[in-house]
Amino acid sequence: MISGKNFIGNQLSANGTKTYKTFNPELNIENATVFTEATAQEIDDAVNLAAKAFKELRTVSGIKKAEFLNAIAEEILALDDVLIKTYCLESGLPEGRAKGERGRTIGQLRSFANLVAEGSWVEATIDTALPNRKPIPKPDIRKMLIPLGPVVVFGASNFPLAYSTAGGDTAAALASGCPVIVKSHPMHAGTGELVASAIVKAAKKTGMPNGVFSNLNSSGIEVGQQLVAHPKVKAVGFTGSINGGRALLDLASKRTEPIPVFAEMGSINPVIILPEALKNRQADIAKTYASSITLGTGQFCTNPGLLLGIKSDDLTGFINNVSEEITKINPSCMLHPNIKKGYISNKEKVVSQDNVTVTANYTSEVQNNYAAQTIVTVDGKTFLENSALHLEVFGPFSMIVQCKNVEELEVIITSLEGQLTGTVISDENEVANYPAVIAALQNRVGRIIFNSVPTGVEVCESMVHGGPYPASTDSRFTAVGVGSIKRWVRPFSYQDWPNDLLPNELKNDNPSNIFRVIDGLRAKK
Repeated sequence: MISGKNFIGNQLSANGTKTYKTFNPELNIENATVFTEATAQEIDDAVNLAAKAFKELRTVSGIKKAEFLNAIAEEILALDDVLIKTYCLESGLPEGRAKGERGRTIGQLRSFANLVAEGSWVEATIDTALPNRKPIPKPDIRKMLIPLGPVVVFGASNFPLAYSTAGGDTAAALASGCPVIVKSHPMHAGTGELVASAIVKAAKKTGMPNGVFSNLNSSGIEVGQQLVAHPKVKAVGFTGSINGGRALLDLASKRTEPIPVFAEMGSINPVIILPEALKNRQADIAKTYASSITLGTGQFCTNPGLLLGIKSDDLTGFINNVSEEITKINPSCMLHPNIKKGYISNKEKVVSQDNVTVTANYTSEVQNNYAAQTIVTVDGKTFLENSALHLEVFGPFSMIVQCKNVEELEVIITSLEGQLTGTVISDENEVANYPAVIAALQNRVGRIIFNSVPTGVEVCESMVHGGPYPASTDSRFTAVGVGSIKRWVRPFSYQDWPNDLLPNELKNDNPSNIFRVIDGLRAKK
């Protein structure tokens, strides 16, 4: 049962007067439940409760945190069809996508549970004392990663489960020992409340302190602004637009105590299609990329929004092929009328620029909130001279840039803003002939892909989901995979500290049985 209320720790609360409903984009109607936006007092209560919970959570063992994370996974699964149906009603996405995203969310929670149960992630490092060292004795110094404090996580519009209430940011923060306050996304507030109820149940079952998690409703930007400005909040996780992420980054930097904002924002994910690949298999590449551009109605941060090739008859053939293939695909529903409005607006901005040619535009009638896919092309000189053509069009849209030669291709790549991914489509060892192009691409992206598509982000330890600004606000960190836990911690050293007062991870006898670096050597001792 969805109440429409906020979770302030383990208590439901709805003291405000500002209400709203979610929207079913498939049926083009509002859903029934009324949600109450959190008040300033409820925001303050949630953050204060999180700060109090942090005093206990920061010392909870990895084994206990793993029990908590696994319990969240079990409680989410227990929601069963209620969760799946609510997800579909609020997003317009199909049941298969909902179940797949639920599986991804469960997998993320379990991977963090495994990480913290084993424990070596804290990077315990010990440099033992050398009291007889001349001319100055060397002290005993021991270092490990410790949690920052209460974290605010913003739910993402395009992933109601995997990047939202119990998604990667929340799982990573809880695993690190940081309480989480989620600013629920208004487009899927019901899905968010159901998942929040699962987290609260799991917290109670595993003995976590009240306030380890809260979920706040918000119809606009005010709740998020108040959370980021709150002095007891120590970090922020965000997945969304460049404008939204930048606004939070600026707000956080102006605080008396600035805090980090780990935002994953815009990306057009350049794809370089090399000449031999175009010559030998342009039809197959066109079919593959037509499917990738329209997958999920193009509502992925890794959507291939920019295709780059060297001008030739083969590139012209590819443009014709991909334009033909993409118009064969039936349009699908976008997440919300506002998302479709943004898609149409940004597409029109790009199409209206000088020297832009539309090569494919689905012109048949589409249902309400469905998106008609579009392909456009420009020459390299036009793209270089007009930064408006770098705009991310969130939806089933891609631009093909025809570069006059390899040198212009390299210049274009170098001119791009930071991106999440870059892809190279190559034949045999063709890519080996383009070292400067690949080096330029590596300098602009967080992940480079060979002969595949950027859509799809594997959740594993080696994944980097981030990149130079504005792909993310800090390219040193990933937003996907267990390595993302490092966003919510800081290194901390003990010098000449009594052994019995040290955390278990740093004690001489290693009661946690983790891998540590001792005097430069990695060992489990």
